[in-house]
Amino acid sequence: MKNELEQTYLDFLQYILDNGVKKEDRTGTGTLSVFGYQMRFDLSRGFPLFTTRRTSFRLIASELLWFIKGDTNIRYLLQHNNHIWDEWAFKKWVESDEYQGPDMTDFGKRCLVDEAFNKVYQTELDAFCQRILEDDAFAAKYGDLGNVYGKQWRNWTTSTGESIDQLTDVIEQIKTNPDSRRLIVNAWNPEDVVNAGAKGSKAALPPCHVMFQFYVANGKLSCHLLQRSADSFLGANFNIPSYSLLTHLIARECGLEAGEFVYSISDAHIYSNHVEQVKEQLSREPRPLPTLAINPEKQSIFDMELEDLTIEGYDPHPSIKAPIAV
Repeated sequence: MKNELEQTYLDFLQYILDNGVKKEDRTGTGTLSVFGYQMRFDLSRGFPLFTTRRTSFRLIASELLWFIKGDTNIRYLLQHNNHIWDEWAFKKWVESDEYQGPDMTDFGKRCLVDEAFNKVYQTELDAFCQRILEDDAFAAKYGDLGNVYGKQWRNWTTSTGESIDQLTDVIEQIKTNPDSRRLIVNAWNPEDVVNAGAKGSKAALPPCHVMFQFYVANGKLSCHLLQRSADSFLGANFNIPSYSLLTHLIARECGLEAGEFVYSISDAHIYSNHVEQVKEQLSREPRPLPTLAINPEKQSIFDMELEDLTIEGYDPHPSIKAPIAV
């Protein structure tokens, strides 16, 4: 059977290459960008972990479980050998008054062009991650990313100091009021995103996936994600299976089947140093999608652990590496 779900994503990448405008960006890397793009993925046709390059399901699943737990400290990720958020915590450390190591100014860009610096950077980053794992006080101070997704999903704090567990509330609403048009989880808090990423800010970076909404029809649960900004080669490749997994988990808990994942992106871009990698991916023929298996003994999304989630029948092309813009 033709892999139409993956072709939808590949067509998206080709569209940016063909129609993107050159824009500068916060990281100084430069992008090809389009504004406003939507994709739809029918989750009954396979799990959208794409095959034209290998992507680690364990990284996707452990990050999602981190969000679901309401955690904002990278220690949980490091304990599961997941390093996709390391750079933002490391930035907090090297910009602190306590850091006394080599100069790490603009480490994201410098390590791409200076081989000698890259070796120093990797040594410092590895030491930082190891200390997060071993030193409780250090991890509490420098491993926490502030009010990122887990905080907003599970512990949104109001101006009066009250806590709102948006994820628990939306699951209850799906069960009791499935026709509601308010089945929404919001991650964008204007108070928290002011100067996000700056020294002393409330969040390491403003949320890219701003909000998601659920829709119940014909015994199926669908999810619509609105994303303000998407690194379309590295980020979207993770976001699609991540929110598809979230849809499967919540549908299962609510006694529904997984319907569609609808993905709307405002600024969809390819970084200038990812263009050749995108072209390589587009040259490959998609293979059949894998299937998702969930431990039948676990029902609640809040009880899930990484070992409860597996992918079957995944036969991808080799991975394609690309630098992350910090």
